[in-house]
Amino acid sequence: MALVPYEEGAGWGARQLHSPLATHRFASRTIRLRQDWRRLGVAAVVWDAAVVLCTYLEMGGIDVRDRSVIELGAGTGLVGIVATLLGAHVTITDRAAALEFLESNVQANLPSELRLRAVVKELTWGKDLANFPPGAFDFILGADIVYLEETFAELLQTLEHLCSAQTVILLSCRIRYERDHKFLKMLRSRFSVYEVHYDSSKDVHIYKAQQRSCKDDF
Repeated sequence: MALVPYEEGAGWGARQLHSPLATHRFASRTIRLRQDWRRLGVAAVVWDAAVVLCTYLEMGGIDVRDRSVIELGAGTGLVGIVATLLGAHVTITDRAAALEFLESNVQANLPSELRLRAVVKELTWGKDLANFPPGAFDFILGADIVYLEETFAELLQTLEHLCSAQTVILLSCRIRYERDHKFLKMLRSRFSVYEVHYDSSKDVHIYKAQQRSCKDDF
């Protein structure tokens, strides 16, 4: 799931996380997402990294129209929903425990004519890869999915499986701990990695990665 460390008592931010509904506007549509902190915890709330990544997509940081996109650790589904609204064919993934919640948000926020462009699918990093054709996606998106050091190897394995020479990875994250830098070092050992955006108001970075053999084809 899209889990990140969280501490109680964070004032206004904590109240937003515990709210049953989060509302955002992207792609000329109002998106209303259910949140369920009590049942699913941090996997079922909208984090700043997702909002920043959606803004980057909407501003044309990459063109996803008619492209094949997969979102990892989707949580509430915001990023996948916005990518679909912007014209992509999107596979929106998370672990089994979050799928029913995720599916409900996706169905509630996509117009009927776009629902066939989005599919919600189970993906546990490093374990369900046979269900996903290797190298089948143009873009891989992730927001605040770098959080537990014990998942780093599986996440890296998943990225490598899903990538072709042309695939572009966009990871949006707040760098909280030294272990986050460790993952970036691991990522750079396998991919060419560049920081393409930084939102200073939310302290969120977006990193763009691609297989080393095609690093000049961004």
